[in-house]
Amino acid sequence: MTEELPAVAAENARPKRPDWLRVKLPIGENYRKVREVVDKNKLHTICQSGNCPNMGECWGEGTATFMILGNVCTRSCTFCAVATGRPTEYDTDEPQRVAEAIATMGVKHAVLTSVNRDELKDKGAEIWYQTVILTKQLSPKTTIETLIPDTKGNWEALYRMISAGQEVVSHNMETVERLYRPVRPQAKYERSLEQIRRTKEYGKRTKTGIMLGLGETQDEVYKAMDDLAENGCDILTLGQYLQPTKMHHEVIEFIHPDMFDLYREEGLKRGLKYVESGPLVRSSYHSERHVNV
Repeated sequence: MTEELPAVAAENARPKRPDWLRVKLPIGENYRKVREVVDKNKLHTICQSGNCPNMGECWGEGTATFMILGNVCTRSCTFCAVATGRPTEYDTDEPQRVAEAIATMGVKHAVLTSVNRDELKDKGAEIWYQTVILTKQLSPKTTIETLIPDTKGNWEALYRMISAGQEVVSHNMETVERLYRPVRPQAKYERSLEQIRRTKEYGKRTKTGIMLGLGETQDEVYKAMDDLAENGCDILTLGQYLQPTKMHHEVIEFIHPDMFDLYREEGLKRGLKYVESGPLVRSSYHSERHVNV
């Protein structure tokens, strides 16, 4: 039986972006300083590669989410603005440069993420480990969240990634179970849940993010919340999906802020310790609040 996928809206039926999705322009002295640090150290950020709508706000406050292991991903997720292909970059000096950049910026809380590197035997785990270790050495008072990729069931790689002393380990589910095939074709819902469960069992504070507006139902969101709570997830972020280009999965629905408020309340009722929920919320948005929840 063929899985029924959400209908693709006709061109003239696409939902219009509502007024509550207004983004701050990237301006100001702090924005300029962050840009200079990123450019000088030849670093990548998910803020730029992922077209994050909060880049102006976050960079304006002197924070950024650094993306390690290059800026070409081996996955072809239909929601993501990061380039897909065969990565050529594997820079063993990158951990040092990232650590130095974080120290230069003097940030109290740092967020690290990466592309998927499925072609690497260790999925990039050693670069992950060294980046966190060096950051802690140069900035011992800085707390760290690592937003790690799917290790495809390579649990040895997972444990290496999360053993370096970071305070929060995040792995994004991205969407509800039914939409994994059209949205995350190379990922598996149950495997990502297991990765979160194993991370919790290792003793880490766990976190994940889900995008809304891809065609999911309210009941499917509630089921995902239940699954996450049962598998040891502490923190959930919920945000509105925004289509990066016409080549990506289209927005099926713009979710009203009142519904995001409802989802926050429901997530807490269902056993999650903290839920960050709003139209412009992204994985690393207000992440400094998630260290001690």
